[in-house]
Amino acid sequence: MNTTPHGGEYVPHLREHPAPSRPVRAVGSAAAQTTIRLADEFFYLAHDDQTGRPRLFEFATAHGLAAALLVELYQEGRITFEGRHLWVTNALPPKDWLQHLVLDRLAAEPRHTATRTWLAFLGTTAYEQVATRMWQLGLLRPEQVGRLWRQRVVYVPTDMNTAAWSWARLSFQLRNYQPLNAFDVALAGLASHTGLDPVLLDGTPLAIRASLRQQVERAHPPLRDLLADLGAVVGGAVLSHRTT
Repeated sequence: MNTTPHGGEYVPHLREHPAPSRPVRAVGSAAAQTTIRLADEFFYLAHDDQTGRPRLFEFATAHGLAAALLVELYQEGRITFEGRHLWVTNALPPKDWLQHLVLDRLAAEPRHTATRTWLAFLGTTAYEQVATRMWQLGLLRPEQVGRLWRQRVVYVPTDMNTAAWSWARLSFQLRNYQPLNAFDVALAGLASHTGLDPVLLDGTPLAIRASLRQQVERAHPPLRDLLADLGAVVGGAVLSHRTT
């Protein structure tokens, strides 16, 4: 499969692999879930907590979600990053079906190690896959919006408070100069490298923005390497859009 995602970056041939069996939608509400994964929280952050409408342009959202899925695998001890490359360190399948799917693709293509290649490839499907995972858990519901001949699906949070928690938590901690834990450093890094930091820090002094950058820069080197690639890809897309 040759894939050219939105933004024009060419992705070398990557074989498709069947997904592991997926669970049906969970019975019950979002309250039944005890853990929200990083890509789920970034999805919340990148969309309005009431309407589900995007806060970012499509390319940045897709690549941010792709990066979040890779960070999930990094946090699970399955992959690592070095320079502009990623490596599978443990191919043991995770319990989560989406993490399992992504890891299978990485492990099956060991000759493709460029992080930007994987961000582009995973970005073509990350939105629908993360939304599906969240729908299965009762966190989102699909809604048709637009006129009859131009309808599209928007995923609306089933609980506004749950959807707003990511933004509220990060915003409060950053505005009060509180240290972020490892999970929130990753989430804040994804936000700042995709252009979501103005949403988090609207109306704040420059010192708070500097504090955010400092906390992200103190993250573990593998995470910093991934975020650097993400920022370069998204920044390049923004610059290309402005000059065309």
